[in-house]
Amino acid sequence: MALLACLAVAAAPLWPAAAGLAAAFVRVVLPIEQTMLLVVPALAACAAVGWWRGGRLVLLLAWAALAVWVVAAPLPAQAGSYPTLARGWALLVAAAFGIVGVVAPGRAFFPRALSALGLAFGVALAALLAADRDPGRLARVMAAEHGRRVEASLAAWRRHAEADGWQRIAARSPELAERAEATVSALRALPPVSAMLTPALAALEALAALALAWSLYHRLSRARLGPPLGALRQFRFNDQLVWGVVAGAAMLLVPSLAPLRVVGANLLAFFGALYALRGLGVLRWWAPERWAALAALGVALLLPVLGVALLAATLGVVALLLGLGDTWQDWRNRPPRPTA
Repeated sequence: MALLACLAVAAAPLWPAAAGLAAAFVRVVLPIEQTMLLVVPALAACAAVGWWRGGRLVLLLAWAALAVWVVAAPLPAQAGSYPTLARGWALLVAAAFGIVGVVAPGRAFFPRALSALGLAFGVALAALLAADRDPGRLARVMAAEHGRRVEASLAAWRRHAEADGWQRIAARSPELAERAEATVSALRALPPVSAMLTPALAALEALAALALAWSLYHRLSRARLGPPLGALRQFRFNDQLVWGVVAGAAMLLVPSLAPLRVVGANLLAFFGALYALRGLGVLRWWAPERWAALAALGVALLLPVLGVALLAATLGVVALLLGLGDTWQDWRNRPPRPTA
């Protein structure tokens, strides 16, 4: 399922015109639109570590060859400096993941992936400082790239909106048409925001790609690199990461730290997303299978009423609060209440 989702995201530019708004949102949220550019080199890094630990050489050679082909594949011609940036980040993340795997074998996936992301960001920052490059150029490149993607998807949506089928739907349901127009306006305003949050979004996307590569590798190879990925209901991490949320909030809210607000926004976005995922794990722990199915049905019924943005924001806030609360309450390890 994760692989199918990855392929669907990578194919967002080819989605039908009726899904133009959804495609525009997906394309503006992901810094690296070509998700296989992250997954395949990460798989090659896993195969390299597996070979180092006694795995098959042929698997390493196969994934290395496929990684070279994916990295060398042409990217959109009108993307400016984006292809170089995307390829460099993909190779940096894969190399860092491989190095951490060799230096610290046997570690679980999540601390290994966080260490790799920290190493990748450290090397990237050192390279920027050594080359005396303006870090703001990254935001400008990504803002231009996201703007290009949004306009391409919205052009497909406009063609759909001008068709007779949508005109009849809009005539029967003016509220739906107004909501679509509001979504178009919101999507056009997103590129500068997503460009500012590129470090956090790139880290989250890389974390998801590494998780997919880790899972696929252990299905294809007998050489174990560490324990397999656990279920969402078991997802937790070191409670000290809460200081990332605290530091990000402080940089955003304390006036004397105003020059660091962009850094704070990225810290808050990255660690907030991790804690929201932890909160979803708490919810999944509380909900048996039948209640989870009912909850999914309830979300589907609320979707036309609240809209995607409001519903996602509500669920995100609830999950974030639960994840932060789990740092102190540790709900999944609390002893059961005594019964009479």
